[in-house]
Amino acid sequence: MTDLIVIRHGETDWNRQHRFQGQIDVPLNDIGQAQAHRLALRLADEPIDVLLSSDLQRARSTADALARGRPLAVEPLWREQSFGILEGLDVPTIRARHADLWAQWVRHEADYALPQGGESNISFHARVLRALQALLAQHAGRRVVVVTHGGVLDMLWREANALPLHGPRECDIPNTGINRLRWVDGRLRIVAWAQAEHLAGLPEQPSTRQTREPAEP
Repeated sequence: MTDLIVIRHGETDWNRQHRFQGQIDVPLNDIGQAQAHRLALRLADEPIDVLLSSDLQRARSTADALARGRPLAVEPLWREQSFGILEGLDVPTIRARHADLWAQWVRHEADYALPQGGESNISFHARVLRALQALLAQHAGRRVVVVTHGGVLDMLWREANALPLHGPRECDIPNTGINRLRWVDGRLRIVAWAQAEHLAGLPEQPSTRQTREPAEP
């Protein structure tokens, strides 16, 4: 049995602006830094054997708050999904410049990859499972904290719940929310999801749920 605490990074300005961040290296904003500090206080008394992070700075900065002198391993496999040509753009800009791509994107088809290096859900899910299997091979039986991204957590949610890779995201994934998972008997199980009591009093977060919109003409 391997226990995992998987955490989405703290907030960035682009989260607040609903921009597609993907693999662009965006820093935490002031709220994100406060969230990371609250997270560190929340987990201060919990045993952590291994601390891992995506190599993108919004995840690394969040993980740094948890490190408190312990080693931090950085692994690019835990990066966010690549959104190709749409990275850095907000939804109004995408609709204005790339209406055809937006219409395709909101169908949430598992095998659709955006141009210029985007990852389909199928290829992204495979990458997340490679990251998970590498973690399990190296740290089986230990208590591991991973700081990563919303898309990664969506893939883990779908995997644990045996959900399809098509369709919009259905789960809440708050910035620095605590998600407790367990690998036992050859499968991933959810123990607790989106624990965010430590964020009480901070500004309300943008929603991470996706909606299925009608395809534009």
